Amino acid sequence: MENSKQIILFDGVCNLCNGAVQFVIKRDTLDVFRYAPLQSELGKKLIAERNIDSDSIDSIILIDPGVAYYIKSDAALEIGKQLKGYKTLSSILLWIPRSLRDIVYDFIARNRYKWYGKKEHCMVPTPELRAKFLE
Repeated sequence: MENSKQIILFDGVCNLCNGAVQFVIKRDTLDVFRYAPLQSELGKKLIAERNIDSDSIDSIILIDPGVAYYIKSDAALEIGKQLKGYKTLSSILLWIPRSLRDIVYDFIARNRYKWYGKKEHCMVPTPELRAKFLE
């Protein structure tokens, strides 16, 4: 695993999460991120290594190896700070208290399957994108 890359763990069966990963991939012009489903063996291992409660965090985690990890709205905004055209917006939104941001984040996360649907299996990346996925 490349220590220079940040890792986005995402809900591999969630249509919204898969769409978000596609959105990030298109805008990750500096090739900052690698991806793995939360449900994968690697995802479970990375979560366990950081003692993250997977029952309360089930939609997105950003891991910056050797530095930190981010959950919920912090993860989304830290990702946004690395994307072309979203750095300023993400930086401004980080000024909003985490507790308020996470209320909105949790509401969307709770309803994501109802609003966007769910797949039976984790996303299978295209051959062109396979190198960006860790599993």
